[in-house]
Amino acid sequence: MKLKPVTLFAMLAVLAIAGTLLALQGPSSKDTKQSPDKLGGDFVLYSKAGPVSLSDYPDKLKLMFFGYTHCPDVCPLTLANVKVALKQLPDNLRDQVQVIFVSVDPMRDTPDHLSQYVQFFDPSFVGVTGSKEEIDQVVRQYGAFYRIESSEGSDYTVSHSARLYLIGKDNEIKQYLYHDSQSEEIAEAIKELL
Repeated sequence: MKLKPVTLFAMLAVLAIAGTLLALQGPSSKDTKQSPDKLGGDFVLYSKAGPVSLSDYPDKLKLMFFGYTHCPDVCPLTLANVKVALKQLPDNLRDQVQVIFVSVDPMRDTPDHLSQYVQFFDPSFVGVTGSKEEIDQVVRQYGAFYRIESSEGSDYTVSHSARLYLIGKDNEIKQYLYHDSQSEEIAEAIKELL
């Protein structure tokens, strides 16, 4: 059977769109034991209080997430889940965790704005940003991604990966969690690492 060029083109377009959607969706919370490989490492970005690096928290487990403050769904839900997860921990364990929110929207997310945003969830959370080049470097370092959908005006969205990085006191990635991870799952992963 010979396919018409229009039919063949339509089939290829559907396959390309499906592949793109699967890549953007990324793994689900069912894949939390995925190997971190050689990704990660220390970096320097900037909060309202000044430069921030993982090595600033040598005695803490770091829980890091890439996102942006104008995100309508994934970012606020993830940070809310993290907040609830931390409340499930005893104080002595909770004090050993530092949440770091890395903004991939440097045009709108100033250090001051980031500080207000993350403190809405928990005063201990730290929001960091930098120049586009600095952010791109950290995104590559962690195998994350983001794409600004349209930069005309100030009303735009940013597609981004939705992975939570559990980073040990040695600043190495220990485990991945995801935006759809339940607070109980996050709390349990933290307990196992501490």
